[in-house]
Amino acid sequence: MEQFRQDIVERNGLTMLFKEIKDKETIQDLSLQYQKFAEWLRIEVAATIYHLFLAEDNSPELFAQAKRIHSLIPYTLMKNAIRIANPAAVMSHILDIFLAQPFGARSLMQRIFSLTLNDGIRNFQRSIDALAAKINDQVFVDKLKAYSDSEEQVKVAIREEAEAEQIDVIVVILRSDLLKPALKPAQIERLYNAYVAFNNAVENVDEELKQGAQLFSYLKQLLKLHMRQRDKAMMLNLIEEPVTLQLFRDLFTIFYEPLVRVYKSANVYNSVTDFAAFVDDLIQVVEKCRDQDASADPNQTVQAFIDLCQRHEHNFYKFVHEVHTHDNGLFTQLMGWIEGILEFLRHGPKNGSLDINALFEGGVSTGVVDKDKAIEEIDKLIAWQEARKKWHHDKTRQKMAAEGGGPGMVDGVPMAFKSSDFGLNEDDLEDMAYDDDSESEAELEIEDEMDPIEAERRRRARRQDRLRRNAGEPEKPQVEEVHKLKENFLVMLRMVLAE
Repeated sequence: MEQFRQDIVERNGLTMLFKEIKDKETIQDLSLQYQKFAEWLRIEVAATIYHLFLAEDNSPELFAQAKRIHSLIPYTLMKNAIRIANPAAVMSHILDIFLAQPFGARSLMQRIFSLTLNDGIRNFQRSIDALAAKINDQVFVDKLKAYSDSEEQVKVAIREEAEAEQIDVIVVILRSDLLKPALKPAQIERLYNAYVAFNNAVENVDEELKQGAQLFSYLKQLLKLHMRQRDKAMMLNLIEEPVTLQLFRDLFTIFYEPLVRVYKSANVYNSVTDFAAFVDDLIQVVEKCRDQDASADPNQTVQAFIDLCQRHEHNFYKFVHEVHTHDNGLFTQLMGWIEGILEFLRHGPKNGSLDINALFEGGVSTGVVDKDKAIEEIDKLIAWQEARKKWHHDKTRQKMAAEGGGPGMVDGVPMAFKSSDFGLNEDDLEDMAYDDDSESEAELEIEDEMDPIEAERRRRARRQDRLRRNAGEPEKPQVEEVHKLKENFLVMLRMVLAE
């Protein structure tokens, strides 16, 4: 795998890989490193299927949706449309199967999307009803629902008010006159008592305080559910719009028109049946694993999914091989384009580089910038960049000393890819990383599953950690003259790239 990685990033590996696929009819005919790559892919796909349909909390719902969608798709019609139609009409026929609205009824694609979204809406409603019973105040419930359904300007006004007063948005929503119904004095008192108890429970790990904060936790969970349910309802309305179907049709035509002749000449219609057989087999494997006793050997369960992928990988490889054998140069050109980008990143433009001195002198001579002010700003930027680089270097050394790690290591494990593999200098990338404080989707998903009090503790701890992490960072100077060179810079940059 290490040799494969090096080939991909350093030696036109993509072209070599697809040339091998084009020449060899089976996986067993591939060279050893590509066979190992195929083995790695088999395990990765098996792990993904296992996690999607068996291991996650929402796996039963997702598996039920997949079974229903599989039962709706007319594989035989699709196969015949690809096999019988002439190449120019293939895409039109396939789109008609999914997007046609006979007698004004909903199309197959609308039915599939509606099925999935309605399941989600119903699941959210069950959770909302359960929380509403625990809150035991219909006015609170109705007001949070009104916020989730309100116009964007109302949401912005409420969020800005919460930010200005440094209080939780739940409090602002429930006390706001912009949303109906209004709270009575006793309800306002109950809300503030719950908010105070919630804050105290976050700051102090105390079960008695946690009991009093439960109401506010329920309110936070309820608002989140209302917002997600509204998102799904809006998506459902969007899918029902006739213009959405036309947009789908146009997008599919644009992106897949170049592939139509390839599909026709490669006898791709056989792969439709192969895919249907794979899904049938997948459903049987998942159902068998779900029906087994909980004490079953987990290694056997994992092996069942690897065996599933192994039973069908030859059909998938046959599909990829046939497509590349009849691609008329399409995929070869695509790989060449990608490798051209990698080559550019490693070696830069072939005909020189952008002359920053000429850019500056041209800006001065044409009166675009004031020379003395621009030099002063550039000197400040250089000094700031040097100070910031030293600050970051010192911080990295302290972190490495504390963690016992080293360069190129993540949690003690060597990184699979490095920026230098693609011709990018790590120091240059660090110079551009002015803001790395964004919260990852993974962190937000973890917090969604946590108790609201624990999630709030985590958010506050992360905020404090961010402040500590950025302590002492040099402040970027404000510049005006340098920005005036932007238009000329873009013109020169386009000229260099065009060469």
